[in-house]
Amino acid sequence: MATTTTTFSYQHLLQFTEDIFRAMNCSAEEASLAAKVLVSADLRGVDSHGVARLSGYVRLWEAKRINARPNIKVVHETPGTAVLDADGSLGLVSGPAAIDLAIQKAKTVGTGWVAVRNSNHFGIAGYHAMQALPHDMIGFAMTNASPLVAPTFAAERMLGTNPIAVAVPAGEEPPFVADFATTTAANGKLEILQRKQLPTPTGWVQDASGQSSTNPNELKSGGALLPLGSDIERGSHKGYCLGSIVDILSGVLSGANYGPWVPPFVAFLPLAPNLVGDGIGHFFGAMRVDAFRPAEEFKASMDNWIRRFRSTKTVEGREKVLIPGDPEREMEARRITEGVPLLTPVVEDLQQLAQKLGVAQLQPMEA
Repeated sequence: MATTTTTFSYQHLLQFTEDIFRAMNCSAEEASLAAKVLVSADLRGVDSHGVARLSGYVRLWEAKRINARPNIKVVHETPGTAVLDADGSLGLVSGPAAIDLAIQKAKTVGTGWVAVRNSNHFGIAGYHAMQALPHDMIGFAMTNASPLVAPTFAAERMLGTNPIAVAVPAGEEPPFVADFATTTAANGKLEILQRKQLPTPTGWVQDASGQSSTNPNELKSGGALLPLGSDIERGSHKGYCLGSIVDILSGVLSGANYGPWVPPFVAFLPLAPNLVGDGIGHFFGAMRVDAFRPAEEFKASMDNWIRRFRSTKTVEGREKVLIPGDPEREMEARRITEGVPLLTPVVEDLQQLAQKLGVAQLQPMEA
């Protein structure tokens, strides 16, 4: 069943989102920052992590699981590392603070690594990793998330989609930006299929007994997402390992919750009993390229790397080989001028949110 869309300008969507965060009692500065981070997902075509999530943040705030006026502070530090306590803040706010601190440390000692605890969902990982690019640094960002993923051979949800992002600067070519979940598909992709009333591809989910399913609502019946690779024959143990690494760096290392104790994004689900840490955890890194070799030499080599991969011989029916970051960059260039299309269920949800919080309704772009 087809679902219609309505197109909104990026600037209008950004202002609307900022107004919602202001209505949550965020400061003007943090509301503006949170809106920029969140809407960057829509701009880059990662629709599952953009304004479609906005009402979820509001519900968490209403449930007093998000602190709109946090006191984010360093609780442990060395010259090249730090742990931030986010004080229950939006991850859209604590994430930028953490990658900025990692960048400042890298400027001083060559690399900087910052773990965050007591935080919440931080939007797309790629946004945070890309903050290192203007400084001729390689950026890293990852986060643990609600337990929706069954490890290989398991019929129990233990891990989140646990994304990893790495952003690498180039010279004349656009940067290399890898941003991916450690599952076959992110939960937000299921939510999109639910709104469109479409089945999932095989290998995305399993039912409560551990059998393969194509039902996008499977998680509501005790099912689980599958690790990257989908099953053991296709390498799901590797996706399980990647998700576990993210969970350990983001949760165990920072003092946040990990594994099945990570707080759910949806406010109506209770927190797990006997929590093992504080909130959700993130992990960020920044590496100065010139800590290894002259930056201009490295970027020239990256240009060569990118051009060679772009010129790779393709299989029949494929026009070109993509460089990580290409689809999102091309989508951003298009949507910044043509606007951002939102599915009708998302628009209806946002309009109801605006009415509840006393914010001006969304207005579509003129045709």
